[in-house]
Amino acid sequence: MKVLVTGAAGFIGFFTARALLNRGDQVVGLDNLNSYYDPGLKRARLAQLKGRNGFHFIEADLTDRAAIDLLFRNEKPDRVVHLAAQAGVRHSLSHPHIYIESNVTGFLNVLEACRHHGCGHLVFASSSSVYGANAAMPFSVHDGTDHPLSLYGATKKANEMMAHSYAHLYGIPTTGLRFFTVYGPWGRPDMAPFSFTAKILAGTPIDVFNNGRHARDFTYIDDITEGVVRVLDHVPGPNPDWDGEHPDPATSAAPYRLYNIGNNQPVELMDFIAAIEEATGKEAVKNFLPMQPGDVLATYADVEDLSRDVGFAPSTPIREGMRRFVAWYRDYYRI
Repeated sequence: MKVLVTGAAGFIGFFTARALLNRGDQVVGLDNLNSYYDPGLKRARLAQLKGRNGFHFIEADLTDRAAIDLLFRNEKPDRVVHLAAQAGVRHSLSHPHIYIESNVTGFLNVLEACRHHGCGHLVFASSSSVYGANAAMPFSVHDGTDHPLSLYGATKKANEMMAHSYAHLYGIPTTGLRFFTVYGPWGRPDMAPFSFTAKILAGTPIDVFNNGRHARDFTYIDDITEGVVRVLDHVPGPNPDWDGEHPDPATSAAPYRLYNIGNNQPVELMDFIAAIEEATGKEAVKNFLPMQPGDVLATYADVEDLSRDVGFAPSTPIREGMRRFVAWYRDYYRI
Protein backbone atom coordinates (compact mmCIF):
# COMPACT_ATOMS: atom_id res chain seq x y z
CA MET A 1 0.00 0.00 0.00
CA LYS A 2 0.89 3.66 -0.16
CA VAL A 3 0.35 5.10 3.31
CA LEU A 4 0.40 8.76 4.29
CA VAL A 5 1.88 9.21 7.77
CA THR A 6 1.40 12.72 9.13
CA GLY A 7 3.81 13.75 11.85
CA ALA A 8 6.42 11.43 10.31
CA ALA A 9 9.28 13.30 12.01
CA GLY A 10 7.55 12.92 15.37
CA PHE A 11 8.11 10.14 17.87
CA ILE A 12 5.28 7.72 17.06
CA GLY A 13 5.16 8.84 13.42
CA PHE A 14 8.82 7.96 12.87
CA PHE A 15 8.45 4.47 14.29
CA THR A 16 5.20 3.88 12.38
CA ALA A 17 6.73 4.99 9.09
CA ARG A 18 9.74 2.76 9.68
CA ALA A 19 7.57 -0.26 10.49
CA LEU A 20 5.52 0.23 7.33
CA LEU A 21 8.67 0.56 5.20
CA ASN A 22 10.12 -2.57 6.80
CA ARG A 23 7.15 -4.62 5.62
CA GLY A 24 7.28 -3.22 2.08
CA ASP A 25 4.69 -0.43 2.04
CA GLN A 26 5.32 2.91 0.37
CA VAL A 27 5.24 5.78 2.87
CA VAL A 28 4.58 9.46 2.25
CA GLY A 29 5.74 11.34 5.33
CA LEU A 30 4.34 14.76 6.21
CA ASP A 31 5.66 17.09 8.91
CA ASN A 32 6.13 20.82 9.46
CA LEU A 33 9.23 20.36 11.67
CA ASN A 34 8.00 23.00 14.12
CA SER A 35 10.00 24.15 17.14
CA TYR A 36 7.71 22.90 19.93
CA TYR A 37 10.74 20.80 20.80
CA ASP A 38 14.20 20.47 19.25
CA PRO A 39 13.79 20.31 15.44
CA GLY A 40 17.24 18.74 15.33
CA LEU A 41 15.82 15.59 16.94
CA LYS A 42 13.04 15.54 14.34
CA ARG A 43 15.56 15.91 11.51
CA ALA A 44 17.67 13.12 13.00
CA ARG A 45 14.64 10.83 12.96
CA LEU A 46 13.94 11.80 9.35
CA ALA A 47 17.53 11.04 8.42
CA GLN A 48 16.83 7.43 9.42
CA LEU A 49 13.97 7.32 6.89
CA LYS A 50 15.31 9.34 3.98
CA GLY A 51 17.05 7.23 1.40
CA ARG A 52 14.88 4.22 2.22
CA ASN A 53 13.18 2.70 -0.80
CA GLY A 54 9.54 3.71 -0.82
CA PHE A 55 9.85 6.78 1.43
CA HIS A 56 8.96 10.27 0.26
CA PHE A 57 8.94 13.28 2.60
CA ILE A 58 6.90 16.46 2.22
CA GLU A 59 7.44 19.42 4.53
CA ALA A 60 4.09 21.18 4.95
CA ASP A 61 1.72 22.40 7.63
CA LEU A 62 -1.65 20.77 8.33
CA THR A 63 -3.25 24.20 8.48
CA ASP A 64 -2.28 24.87 4.84
CA ARG A 65 -5.49 23.64 3.23
CA ALA A 66 -4.20 23.97 -0.34
CA ALA A 67 -0.98 22.08 0.44
CA ILE A 68 -2.86 19.18 2.06
CA ASP A 69 -5.30 18.99 -0.84
CA LEU A 70 -2.42 19.01 -3.35
CA LEU A 71 -0.60 16.28 -1.41
CA PHE A 72 -3.63 13.98 -1.59
CA ARG A 73 -4.23 14.86 -5.23
CA ASN A 74 -0.65 14.06 -6.23
CA GLU A 75 0.18 11.14 -3.94
CA LYS A 76 -3.21 9.37 -3.82
CA PRO A 77 -2.52 7.46 -0.58
CA ASP A 78 -4.44 4.23 -0.07
CA ARG A 79 -4.59 4.76 3.71
CA VAL A 80 -3.74 7.50 6.17
CA VAL A 81 -2.19 7.38 9.64
CA HIS A 82 -2.76 10.85 11.08
CA LEU A 83 -0.38 11.39 13.99
CA ALA A 84 0.53 15.05 13.53
CA ALA A 85 -0.78 17.34 16.27
CA GLN A 86 0.19 20.00 18.73
CA ALA A 87 0.88 17.89 21.79
CA GLY A 88 1.35 18.69 25.47
CA VAL A 89 -1.20 19.29 28.22
CA ARG A 90 0.64 22.09 30.03
CA HIS A 91 1.62 23.90 26.81
CA SER A 92 -2.09 24.19 25.97
CA LEU A 93 -2.59 26.39 29.03
CA SER A 94 -0.35 29.12 27.62
CA HIS A 95 -0.71 28.61 23.85
CA PRO A 96 -4.38 27.70 23.27
CA HIS A 97 -4.72 29.05 19.74
CA ILE A 98 -2.02 26.73 18.40
CA TYR A 99 -4.05 23.74 19.56
CA ILE A 100 -7.18 24.83 17.73
CA GLU A 101 -5.24 25.65 14.56
CA SER A 102 -3.27 22.40 14.43
CA ASN A 103 -5.53 19.86 16.10
CA VAL A 104 -8.93 21.09 14.92
CA THR A 105 -8.42 23.06 11.69
CA GLY A 106 -5.54 20.83 10.63
CA PHE A 107 -7.57 17.69 11.22
CA LEU A 108 -10.48 19.17 9.27
CA ASN A 109 -8.15 19.62 6.30
CA VAL A 110 -7.15 15.95 6.51
CA LEU A 111 -10.79 14.85 6.72
CA GLU A 112 -11.74 17.01 3.75
CA ALA A 113 -8.86 15.60 1.71
CA CYS A 114 -9.95 12.06 2.59
CA ARG A 115 -13.49 12.96 1.56
CA HIS A 116 -12.59 14.44 -1.82
CA HIS A 117 -9.71 12.17 -2.83
CA GLY A 118 -10.66 8.87 -1.19
CA CYS A 119 -9.13 6.95 1.68
CA GLY A 120 -9.42 3.23 2.32
CA HIS A 121 -8.89 3.70 6.06
CA LEU A 122 -8.10 6.72 8.22
CA VAL A 123 -6.38 5.95 11.51
CA PHE A 124 -5.98 9.01 13.73
CA ALA A 125 -4.37 9.79 17.07
CA SER A 126 -6.60 10.61 19.98
CA SER A 127 -5.37 10.64 23.57
CA SER A 128 -6.01 9.34 27.06
CA SER A 129 -6.48 13.03 27.93
CA VAL A 130 -10.07 12.81 26.66
CA TYR A 131 -10.97 10.88 29.85
CA GLY A 132 -10.38 14.03 31.89
CA ALA A 133 -12.44 13.91 35.08
CA ASN A 134 -13.47 10.26 34.61
CA ALA A 135 -12.66 8.37 37.80
CA ALA A 136 -13.67 4.79 36.93
CA MET A 137 -10.57 2.68 36.30
CA PRO A 138 -9.45 1.28 33.97
CA PHE A 139 -10.58 3.82 31.36
CA SER A 140 -12.97 2.20 28.91
CA VAL A 141 -13.80 3.34 25.37
CA HIS A 142 -17.38 2.39 26.14
CA ASP A 143 -17.67 5.13 28.77
CA GLY A 144 -18.55 8.74 28.04
CA THR A 145 -15.77 11.35 27.83
CA ASP A 146 -17.53 14.68 28.28
CA HIS A 147 -15.31 16.33 30.90
CA PRO A 148 -11.79 16.96 29.56
CA LEU A 149 -9.51 18.85 31.96
CA SER A 150 -7.26 20.54 29.39
CA LEU A 151 -7.73 22.23 26.03
CA TYR A 152 -5.44 19.59 24.54
CA GLY A 153 -7.84 16.88 25.73
CA ALA A 154 -10.78 18.90 24.41
CA THR A 155 -9.22 19.12 20.93
CA LYS A 156 -8.71 15.36 20.89
CA LYS A 157 -12.33 14.83 21.90
CA ALA A 158 -13.27 17.19 19.07
CA ASN A 159 -11.22 15.06 16.67
CA GLU A 160 -13.20 11.98 17.64
CA MET A 161 -16.52 13.71 17.00
CA MET A 162 -15.35 15.25 13.73
CA ALA A 163 -14.07 11.89 12.52
CA HIS A 164 -17.35 10.21 13.35
CA SER A 165 -19.35 12.78 11.42
CA TYR A 166 -17.21 12.20 8.30
CA ALA A 167 -17.44 8.42 8.68
CA HIS A 168 -21.22 8.80 8.89
CA LEU A 169 -21.65 11.32 6.08
CA TYR A 170 -19.11 10.06 3.57
CA GLY A 171 -18.51 6.41 4.52
CA ILE A 172 -14.80 6.92 5.31
CA PRO A 173 -13.61 3.92 7.37
CA THR A 174 -12.10 5.58 10.44
CA THR A 175 -10.37 4.38 13.60
CA GLY A 176 -9.32 6.57 16.52
CA LEU A 177 -6.55 5.46 18.87
CA ARG A 178 -6.45 6.87 22.39
CA PHE A 179 -2.73 6.79 23.14
CA PHE A 180 -1.56 6.44 26.71
CA THR A 181 1.90 7.61 27.84
CA VAL A 182 4.31 6.43 25.13
CA TYR A 183 8.06 6.24 25.77
CA GLY A 184 11.22 4.77 24.33
CA PRO A 185 14.26 5.62 22.19
CA TRP A 186 13.85 8.75 20.04
CA GLY A 187 11.13 9.92 22.45
CA ARG A 188 9.81 13.44 22.99
CA PRO A 189 11.97 15.76 25.14
CA ASP A 190 8.88 17.36 26.73
CA MET A 191 7.77 14.08 28.30
CA ALA A 192 8.83 12.76 31.70
CA PRO A 193 10.93 9.75 30.55
CA PHE A 194 13.17 12.06 28.50
CA SER A 195 13.30 15.07 30.81
CA PHE A 196 13.78 13.02 33.98
CA THR A 197 16.61 11.03 32.40
CA ALA A 198 18.35 14.19 31.21
CA LYS A 199 18.16 15.81 34.64
CA ILE A 200 19.13 12.71 36.61
CA LEU A 201 22.21 12.19 34.44
CA ALA A 202 23.10 15.87 34.85
CA GLY A 203 22.55 15.76 38.62
CA THR A 204 19.89 18.49 38.55
CA PRO A 205 16.60 18.24 40.48
CA ILE A 206 13.48 16.78 38.88
CA ASP A 207 10.04 18.26 39.58
CA VAL A 208 7.78 15.55 41.01
CA PHE A 209 4.22 16.85 40.83
CA ASN A 210 1.42 15.88 43.22
CA ASN A 211 4.23 14.79 45.55
CA GLY A 212 4.74 11.67 43.45
CA ARG A 213 1.18 10.38 43.87
CA HIS A 214 0.63 9.88 40.15
CA ALA A 215 0.30 6.74 38.05
CA ARG A 216 0.68 6.47 34.28
CA ASP A 217 0.07 3.67 31.81
CA PHE A 218 3.57 3.86 30.30
CA THR A 219 3.66 2.01 26.97
CA TYR A 220 6.85 1.16 25.10
CA ILE A 221 7.13 2.46 21.56
CA ASP A 222 7.64 -0.95 19.90
CA ASP A 223 4.41 -2.21 21.45
CA ILE A 224 2.60 0.94 20.31
CA THR A 225 3.92 0.71 16.76
CA GLU A 226 2.87 -2.90 16.37
CA GLY A 227 -0.60 -1.94 17.57
CA VAL A 228 -0.88 0.98 15.12
CA VAL A 229 0.09 -1.18 12.14
CA ARG A 230 -2.32 -3.94 13.16
CA VAL A 231 -5.13 -1.39 13.44
CA LEU A 232 -4.29 0.06 10.01
CA ASP A 233 -4.85 -3.40 8.52
CA HIS A 234 -8.13 -3.86 10.42
CA VAL A 235 -10.60 -1.74 8.44
CA PRO A 236 -13.76 -1.04 10.49
CA GLY A 237 -17.26 -1.56 9.22
CA PRO A 238 -20.58 -0.45 10.68
CA ASN A 239 -21.66 -2.17 13.88
CA PRO A 240 -24.99 -3.85 12.95
CA ASP A 241 -25.94 -4.06 16.64
CA TRP A 242 -25.39 -0.36 17.39
CA ASP A 243 -28.43 1.09 19.15
CA GLY A 244 -29.14 4.82 19.10
CA GLU A 245 -31.27 4.51 22.23
CA HIS A 246 -28.28 3.07 24.10
CA PRO A 247 -25.35 4.49 22.11
CA ASP A 248 -21.93 2.87 22.51
CA PRO A 249 -19.27 5.62 22.18
CA ALA A 250 -16.69 3.15 20.85
CA THR A 251 -18.63 1.90 17.81
CA SER A 252 -21.25 3.20 15.41
CA ALA A 253 -23.70 2.46 12.65
CA ALA A 254 -21.01 4.19 10.55
CA PRO A 255 -17.63 2.55 9.73
CA TYR A 256 -16.03 4.00 12.84
CA ARG A 257 -14.16 2.58 15.84
CA LEU A 258 -12.35 3.85 18.93
CA TYR A 259 -9.66 1.95 20.84
CA ASN A 260 -7.44 2.52 23.83
CA ILE A 261 -3.81 1.72 23.09
CA GLY A 262 -1.81 1.43 26.28
CA ASN A 263 0.04 -1.02 28.49
CA ASN A 264 -2.90 -1.93 30.76
CA GLN A 265 -0.45 -1.86 33.70
CA PRO A 266 -0.16 1.61 35.27
CA VAL A 267 3.11 2.43 36.99
CA GLU A 268 3.37 4.60 40.11
CA LEU A 269 5.47 7.70 39.46
CA MET A 270 7.97 6.84 42.18
CA ASP A 271 8.43 3.35 40.69
CA PHE A 272 8.98 4.94 37.29
CA ILE A 273 11.66 7.22 38.76
CA ALA A 274 13.26 4.17 40.39
CA ALA A 275 13.45 2.50 36.96
CA ILE A 276 15.36 5.50 35.61
CA GLU A 277 17.66 5.52 38.63
CA GLU A 278 18.39 1.84 38.04
CA ALA A 279 19.07 2.36 34.33
CA THR A 280 21.30 5.41 34.85
CA GLY A 281 23.01 4.22 38.02
CA LYS A 282 22.28 7.60 39.63
CA GLU A 283 19.85 8.70 42.34
CA ALA A 284 17.40 11.46 41.43
CA VAL A 285 17.31 14.74 43.31
CA LYS A 286 13.57 15.18 43.80
CA ASN A 287 11.69 18.47 44.09
CA PHE A 288 8.20 17.58 45.33
CA LEU A 289 5.44 19.91 44.10
CA PRO A 290 1.62 20.04 44.21
CA MET A 291 -0.75 18.94 41.46
CA GLN A 292 -0.55 21.03 38.28
CA PRO A 293 -3.56 22.44 36.37
CA GLY A 294 -4.75 20.09 33.64
CA ASP A 295 -3.10 17.00 35.16
CA VAL A 296 -4.99 13.84 36.06
CA LEU A 297 -4.13 11.55 38.95
CA ALA A 298 -3.85 8.36 36.95
CA THR A 299 -4.22 6.82 33.52
CA TYR A 300 -5.06 3.15 33.10
CA ALA A 301 -6.10 1.71 29.74
CA ASP A 302 -8.66 -1.02 29.24
CA VAL A 303 -7.30 -2.56 26.02
CA GLU A 304 -9.64 -5.56 25.87
CA ASP A 305 -11.26 -4.44 22.60
CA LEU A 306 -7.94 -3.85 20.86
CA SER A 307 -6.58 -7.19 22.09
CA ARG A 308 -9.70 -8.99 20.88
CA ASP A 309 -9.88 -7.33 17.46
CA VAL A 310 -6.21 -7.18 16.40
CA GLY A 311 -4.30 -9.28 18.95
CA PHE A 312 -2.65 -6.31 20.66
CA ALA A 313 -0.47 -7.58 23.52
CA PRO A 314 2.08 -5.12 24.96
CA SER A 315 4.99 -7.02 26.47
CA THR A 316 7.74 -4.58 27.49
CA PRO A 317 8.10 -4.00 31.26
CA ILE A 318 9.01 -0.49 32.44
CA ARG A 319 12.49 -1.40 33.66
CA GLU A 320 13.43 -3.00 30.35
CA GLY A 321 11.92 -0.14 28.37
CA MET A 322 13.76 2.49 30.39
CA ARG A 323 17.01 0.53 30.12
CA ARG A 324 16.70 0.70 26.32
CA PHE A 325 15.77 4.37 26.42
CA VAL A 326 18.71 5.35 28.64
CA ALA A 327 21.09 3.37 26.40
CA TRP A 328 19.78 5.28 23.37
CA TYR A 329 19.98 8.61 25.21
CA ARG A 330 23.60 8.07 26.22
CA ASP A 331 24.51 7.10 22.66
CA TYR A 332 22.59 9.93 20.96
CA TYR A 333 23.93 12.65 23.25
CA ARG A 334 27.34 10.94 23.69
CA ILE A 335 27.11 10.92 27.49
